[in-house]
Amino acid sequence: MHFQTAGQGHPQVLFVHGFACDLTDWSAQCAGLDTTVIACDLPGHGLSPGQPEDCSIESYGAEVASLMNEMNLAPAVLVGHSMGCRVVLQAYRNAPQRVAGMVLLDGSRVATGDRATAEEGMARQLQTQGYENFVRKFFKEMFVPTSDPNLKAAVIERALRMPAQIGVALLARLAGWDAAEVPAALASLQVPLLAIQTTFVNSERVRIPLAAGQSSTWLDLVRPYARIEILPGLGHFPHLEQPAQISALLANFIILPH
Repeated sequence: MHFQTAGQGHPQVLFVHGFACDLTDWSAQCAGLDTTVIACDLPGHGLSPGQPEDCSIESYGAEVASLMNEMNLAPAVLVGHSMGCRVVLQAYRNAPQRVAGMVLLDGSRVATGDRATAEEGMARQLQTQGYENFVRKFFKEMFVPTSDPNLKAAVIERALRMPAQIGVALLARLAGWDAAEVPAALASLQVPLLAIQTTFVNSERVRIPLAAGQSSTWLDLVRPYARIEILPGLGHFPHLEQPAQISALLANFIILPH
């Protein structure tokens, strides 16, 4: 698994990107934090090779836990965005001794109930809409009218470059993980947790920006375990749209586990 590291000091911070993204999404945060920072490309993303069978939340969590063990992180703050929220939760389950704290950046839960039913439902939706059409619409909804159109176009174009066979397999498994694992993964946490939220996904899997003071089913689920920061008026990529604001929240938080 490809990764980059920079800086020095403790606590170390490990960044995990979202679906069809890569480690470059964290460039501003890696440059803006005065500590050791690590960012990785999950298998099938960025510069990390991967096959459909390598791509699931469980396998990604195991890869991140393996990286933490190989680097002898002692212990680190994990920061996940979107799908990466799931990955860092799973990585904690694999190697809790390596984790000092966790940040979930605009997480969500897209399925509940039976795991197999959730996977089949997502696979059926992808087949009905067509994978490319689904991804294009999915990513368009991640931005707000005030978003930089060049940033929006670049993110969508990158997402569409992911091989469909990987994307289809991964999205189905992601829905299955959400249905089966989210409550237990949150309940297992024994470290400080910060949830930074800008949007929510409704029952039709449409992404909508959050207003100040608004909640969601995801935030209701996270609230017993986390300190919550809602940033209204932003899309799903606040670390790209307002990097200084996200870096400031992270800098404030990483002092706590240390």
